[in-house]
Amino acid sequence: MTSCPTSGPVTRFAPSPSGHLHVGGARTALYSWAFAKGRGGTFIIRIEDTDQKRSSDAASVGFLKDLDWLGIRWDEGPEYTAPDGTKVGGGANGSYFQSERLAIYERYFQKLIAEDKAYEAWDSAEELDVLRKEATARKEAFRYRFRGEPAAADIARFRAEGRQPVVRFRTPQVPITIHDEVLGDATLPAGEVDDFVIRKKDGFPTYHFAVVVDDELMGVTHVLRAQEHFTNTAKHMVLQDALGFRRPTYGHLSIIKNPDDSKMSKRDKDKVLRKAVKEKALTTPPAGTVTADEWTKWLGDENVQLDLEGAIRLADALKVTLPEINVDDFRRSGYLPETICNFLALNGWSPGHDIEKFDNAFLKERFSLDRVIKTPAKFDRVKLLAFNTDAINAMSREDFLRRCREHAAQFRPEYLAKLGDARFDLLMHASHERSKTFDDPFKTNGFLLVADDALVFADDKNVRKALGIGAPAADGAKSGLDLLRAIRGVLAALPEWTQPALEAAANAYAAEHAAGKIGSVAQPLRIAASGTTVSPPIWDTLVLVGRDATLARLDRCVAWASALR
Repeated sequence: MTSCPTSGPVTRFAPSPSGHLHVGGARTALYSWAFAKGRGGTFIIRIEDTDQKRSSDAASVGFLKDLDWLGIRWDEGPEYTAPDGTKVGGGANGSYFQSERLAIYERYFQKLIAEDKAYEAWDSAEELDVLRKEATARKEAFRYRFRGEPAAADIARFRAEGRQPVVRFRTPQVPITIHDEVLGDATLPAGEVDDFVIRKKDGFPTYHFAVVVDDELMGVTHVLRAQEHFTNTAKHMVLQDALGFRRPTYGHLSIIKNPDDSKMSKRDKDKVLRKAVKEKALTTPPAGTVTADEWTKWLGDENVQLDLEGAIRLADALKVTLPEINVDDFRRSGYLPETICNFLALNGWSPGHDIEKFDNAFLKERFSLDRVIKTPAKFDRVKLLAFNTDAINAMSREDFLRRCREHAAQFRPEYLAKLGDARFDLLMHASHERSKTFDDPFKTNGFLLVADDALVFADDKNVRKALGIGAPAADGAKSGLDLLRAIRGVLAALPEWTQPALEAAANAYAAEHAAGKIGSVAQPLRIAASGTTVSPPIWDTLVLVGRDATLARLDRCVAWASALR
């Protein structure tokens, strides 16, 4: 058994590997890390993978990547090599995967059974259902109690039927007082906690048992976790007493809610997709999204969710935006990890003195449990985006370019391949002041990737107005379409295709043919090059598209608009 540390607190974050890290879990990890590291202590990551149906190795790695991206590195835990080459994890208390600690748990199961503090229970699912219905008929909550030791003949029959026993803890029928540093004390009356399962039929421990054993053996002194675990703490305390373990200090954190007071859930994405599919009355999946089998299973069962990549492809095809729920969602959307940490820290804790902007070093120095807020936090996405916008605006052009390049390498590699270094750098410089996230330069400039003969021109009122479609120009002035048709020769004759050359030529042309109104020339050019009235600065846009492509698109735009007049 590991002795209690003497130099500082030991905290842990123990996720179940069932997907990427939810922002609620990220906040728990952040608080646990800050509490320990700010006091010279130790922060541990432990993977609670005893639920074989919900766990996967890939999900475990996803959690570790999410934590490392946020700057939350662990002193002990699974071994991991960060992108910068740093080796993280390891430690004397491993393995840090619960599925690899079964022999340890079995020793403590047998200890409790030998001391008559736990017992094997052979009830079938049908028998348990009968007991629940009987409790309901008595208008009582169902709580399992010891039902006597089955005879040897009965056990032999159960084994012949293929039954496997669970192990249940014999819970003392006494009041249990939970001491909590955030919520205060609460006492559960005697009989409130039943004889709960500590070993499942497959031989794996339940969450309640494994967490108690691991917290003791790993020397955990402080447990910070979600409020939903508050009543579970009673089970953990009686187990700790029965095993002769210490009781860590507990602090339970409020949940994070959406602004409409609903709980932030991974199902929020699924709801958006199902609503869009219903509104569009789709019966088959859009090409390149999900397979027909995946589509059928998903639509046929409200409890089935598409995998992340499939959901993203479907959302793109349906032109809907999925709400960010997991840390990886925010990473894909182009948020800064330091902004996410700053914002999450404020969702449940306050540093006081009206301080809102701070980094992880500040949080580590100032975090304390007495300033953790008890009430649910509201996840204000508008405020988060404002935080991110401020951080991006404060960046140097070089830093913005570097981080956008890193973002593109992972999530938008087609831009790097299509544009090359010089044009990629130009797009980033042109987009800096207009960007709220690192993904903005890409999601708003898809016209740069489209083949010239595949560019679609937006048939909306702004485009029609700029080109003069459907209405004659005032006082015999040339329409945008006329100006666009006429300036083609000017552009084609330019000896160099640069921003200064393009701007000078367009200004000279506007002075002679558009009463000096450069916008009358620039906006039709923007439509021709991008398909819409929105793009980076027009001369940057034309350089990004290139001479040949711009002229080809201009010709197509003239033909398209002429057909509408």
